Amino acid sequence: MQHRTVADLMTHAVVRARRDTPFKEIVELLAENGITAVPVVDELDHPLGVVSEADLLRKCSARTDPSSATPVPHLEAWERAKAEGARAEELMSAPAVCARPEWTVVEAARMMALRNVKRLPVVDEADRLKGIVSRGDLLRIFLRRDDAIRDEIEHDVLRRTLGLAPSDVTAEVREGQVTLRGTVEVPSLIPIVERLCRDVDGVVSVQAHIGYRVDASRTSAGTA
Repeated sequence: MQHRTVADLMTHAVVRARRDTPFKEIVELLAENGITAVPVVDELDHPLGVVSEADLLRKCSARTDPSSATPVPHLEAWERAKAEGARAEELMSAPAVCARPEWTVVEAARMMALRNVKRLPVVDEADRLKGIVSRGDLLRIFLRRDDAIRDEIEHDVLRRTLGLAPSDVTAEVREGQVTLRGTVEVPSLIPIVERLCRDVDGVVSVQAHIGYRVDASRTSAGTA
């Protein structure tokens, strides 16, 4: 069992901005490419930060509007600087929070949650920009076909990892929801089966209808 990696899911052709890319050109880059953010890179293609729509919208929200009932938001000094910025280096959120191509989906998702970002520039060993991965990219694992998920569970989890026979436990997958049926040797194995199946990329939920075999000799000895 192996999770998909950032390299499997990232966008390779990355739209970039430079330090001196002007505000209007960044807006044009977003609109023309149907994206919501661009990484800002230096002369060696090292990511310095990211400019998102949220960064750009500060220029609108900070303006006065006598006809509006909504008050002008209070801005910290750094937010005011962004609202008044005219170039990428003045507008970007920095430093850039980056990922590596070999990271798993789990690692990338945890980093996004920890740093509260929606996308990660992907860099190589020399910290050069090689791609970008977004929340939407990571969610693509849930588009896996049910038969692919079932095959991974049956062959990689149940057979190869746990050493169960095909007749012991079977898996049914519908819309990413897994139903396990069968019997294992001991009850302590049941939560392990559930956890490993739940960790398979694309699994939405797991229901286990699994029993366990009773050791007749031990039962007889205990009764005696």
